[in-house]
Amino acid sequence: MNVPSLLSAAALALAFAAAPLAAQTPSKPTVQVSQPWTRATATGQAVGGGYLTLRNPGPVADRLLGARSPAAERVELHSMAMEGDVMKMRPVDAVDVPAGGSVELKPGGLHLMLLGLKKPLQPGQSVPLTLRFEKAGEVPVQLQVQGGGAPAQEAGHDHGAGHEHGASHTH
Repeated sequence: MNVPSLLSAAALALAFAAAPLAAQTPSKPTVQVSQPWTRATATGQAVGGGYLTLRNPGPVADRLLGARSPAAERVELHSMAMEGDVMKMRPVDAVDVPAGGSVELKPGGLHLMLLGLKKPLQPGQSVPLTLRFEKAGEVPVQLQVQGGGAPAQEAGHDHGAGHEHGASHTH
């Protein structure tokens, strides 16, 4: 066998040896997003909330680390909880999405805060949002803008124009 034939045979053998490894490599983790929505805002309102359900069908837990949107200066992850008789809102570093499980970001609980809105959110529009996960990477989403009577108000979580945001929030 000459040298070119020997090299071809070696390359072919390596390709076949590597094929089972490629087949066993797990696919990139995925997180499924459902029911993404936000509530319409008034002129001059600088903040809004983002709500959705995250489902992780895979065998490995993941974490939502952050988000961004061209519609806002920044997007933060927040939680709300009752402390005595006071509803307090605080930023959180991440939201755990368990393997084979789901987590709901909703009014009155974990949610996204769109801070520094660049223009009012109008019913019927959609707001582009990119979620950033530890393992799944970036996932693009469209928040559907619902009218002012959406469930956020009913749950006592009104991001009105006078709402203050800092390290600790009191409603």
